[in-house]
Amino acid sequence: MCYGVATALTGYPSDMIRIGTSGWRYPEWRDGFYRGVPQRLWLSHLASRVGSIEINSSFYRLQPPEYYRKWAAQTPPDFVFAVKGPKLVTHVKRLRHVDDALRTFLASLSLGAKQGPLLWQLPPSLRFDAGLVQDFLAVLPPGRHAFEPRHESFRTDAYFDLLRAHNVAHVVSDAPTFPCIDAVTADFAYLRLHGHDELYISSYSDEQLGEWARKIHDWDRDTYVYFDNTMQGAATTNAETLARLLGSPIPSHM
Repeated sequence: MCYGVATALTGYPSDMIRIGTSGWRYPEWRDGFYRGVPQRLWLSHLASRVGSIEINSSFYRLQPPEYYRKWAAQTPPDFVFAVKGPKLVTHVKRLRHVDDALRTFLASLSLGAKQGPLLWQLPPSLRFDAGLVQDFLAVLPPGRHAFEPRHESFRTDAYFDLLRAHNVAHVVSDAPTFPCIDAVTADFAYLRLHGHDELYISSYSDEQLGEWARKIHDWDRDTYVYFDNTMQGAATTNAETLARLLGSPIPSHM
């Protein structure tokens, strides 16, 4: 577990925290969160309730620039997207010889001012290799990047030191199937909540969310939080509850 002391908080500067969900196109939400909302308006509906969303489709296939422009146009002026890096880079090439793939992906991004961090999720079988990580970090462009390893071997100062040297955030991940490595390595923090008991399913209790709120408060820096417990619709409710606990019940654009 990565939890600290359970405490509900108020008065935290809301402009430092972006809370949202990992993706938005879930048929499971149709009869709940999206009840009565046409599918073409799902993104704008969710963006009216949260401050950020992770784009996941970029992980599976290259997205055309016009898609990013369309998504940006459907969200409020101060909205921010995080974008998941392609599995071609992280899972197929496993961070090796990625120059061309990385260049193609970066050229596709067309979010403008709504571009937030790039998320690099590693496969569970990828062990920590200092030289490999160093080489990959060295080719990343300027901007905010977040690294989500899923192997216990990354729980080492050598890994944390590399991220700090490049101001790259380690992703604190809560899930039952891969390690929760609690470390803040950049001038911003990145948290993914995948479901504590059942991966992508289980809802977080108010007590658990209070514990995460305390941790976010103690980090005392810009923080991006994404709920990935999407399969039964808990993500949206949990996101709104965590925002209230942190004293930011609704986005500033509401």
